[in-house]
Amino acid sequence: MMYNNRKAICLVLSIFSLLIYSCEAQKKEEKKPNIIFFFTDDQTYDSMKHFGNPDTKTPNLDQLAERGVTFLRHYNTTAICMASRAQVMTGLYEYKTGCNFDRGALGTKQWSTSFPLLLKEVGYRVGFGGKFGFSISDTSADEGKEGEAAEKDFDFWVGSPGQTSYVTKENKSLAKYADKYPHSTRAYGAATIDFINESVKGKQPFCMSVFFKAPHKPANPDPVFDTVYKNTVFRKLPNFGREAGKHLAQQSRMGRQYGRFTEWGYDKEETYQEELRKYHQLIYGVDYSIGMILAELKKLKIDDNTIIVFASDNGYFIGSHGLGSKELPYEESARAPLIIVDPRMDKKFRGTQTSSLSANVDIPATILDFAGVKTPTVYDGKSLRPVLSNTKFESRTSLPIVQVWGPKATHCLTVMEKQYKYIYWNYKDETKGIHPTEELFDIINDPYEMKNLANETKYKLQLNEMRKLYDKQLQHWNEQGVKNHGYDKAAASLIRTVNQ
Repeated sequence: MMYNNRKAICLVLSIFSLLIYSCEAQKKEEKKPNIIFFFTDDQTYDSMKHFGNPDTKTPNLDQLAERGVTFLRHYNTTAICMASRAQVMTGLYEYKTGCNFDRGALGTKQWSTSFPLLLKEVGYRVGFGGKFGFSISDTSADEGKEGEAAEKDFDFWVGSPGQTSYVTKENKSLAKYADKYPHSTRAYGAATIDFINESVKGKQPFCMSVFFKAPHKPANPDPVFDTVYKNTVFRKLPNFGREAGKHLAQQSRMGRQYGRFTEWGYDKEETYQEELRKYHQLIYGVDYSIGMILAELKKLKIDDNTIIVFASDNGYFIGSHGLGSKELPYEESARAPLIIVDPRMDKKFRGTQTSSLSANVDIPATILDFAGVKTPTVYDGKSLRPVLSNTKFESRTSLPIVQVWGPKATHCLTVMEKQYKYIYWNYKDETKGIHPTEELFDIINDPYEMKNLANETKYKLQLNEMRKLYDKQLQHWNEQGVKNHGYDKAAASLIRTVNQ
């Protein structure tokens, strides 16, 4: 009888233990992860060790790469700050946001499905720091009021209008950090730490977006780091210089990018090295600021439940093809770094790299996926979360790169898939011998775009396939793009007239 009682007690205890374990597991599963989105300005992919540059020093970004997945084929579907920033908030291509310089503000409808607003709806505390970069309005395109409409939608705000300043005290919302952190890059780190502590104290899951000004010009790096690259001699990519750009479409040399090669001193070794040292010193400051935040997460013991996303609003020509600046669809301009760290991911995928295509519009979809929020059907972006557990997984098979800013001669639409990139320049000027031009590059075998394959007979099949992809993308623009801000006319100007 005693034996049966003991057996019954053991059975009850076992069931009770299972129930407790089940409840604990369920609570753990339901616990929302914290999310931090780091976003730099004008950072080329070739500015970090994990993307192939041995001359750089980014210990904290290297740590993130070793803890997460590095995306080697990440592109901004518009390679300029205002448009790109609207895209990483809304998950929409430029022609659906209607937002870019000389075009107009982001509409309130598009902003209503932005990831910060959707996260707030499910209980997240959302914060923003840095260069917001675009206006939100249905009636005005006033570029001097970036962030004013959005500030009310955030629980924590240390954002600034316009291009912001590297001098902390010149950024009104950040001024209280000026005494200890006179350079804004580190000040954003300190502000983010305050936001994190406030969120933890309030027991709320949080999402902080830190949009650094660095390494955007003017090149005013934090003097605290003046010795970091003092004696570094930076390498040049194989496509560096004017000679490496002669084979490109004439239209590519008709914007500010061409003049900035000499204007910024890339044509002389001494000034080139000086520019590169300042540029990478600014990135080092970002790395340090990120390190401050990572240390705080660890101190608070929430690093095991905090997802990190690191990316940039566009790449940067640092002399590649004899160009400076960005905007154009070539690799150094449109491609940028992307690292995603989910501390809960399978250990075997930590520190891995993927060649799967990804786009800036995929970032908000990915953030929402982590938070358990369904991606809005209007989004062009796709969640990259599956790639973290299978680096061969293809979230997308193609993506566009839109360039309808600045001189009309430089306007073009680009489509690319895993191997090939197709660029169509429709501008013509018979008096100067400029005609609509096609470019086809094999990015896998020619990553520096040194050979245009569009006129080679043996690539006729690939060219025709990419033309079809281009026409399909333009059709999507016509069907789903906004009709205001001149985007309907821009689409009409990009209709392919070569070999219809």
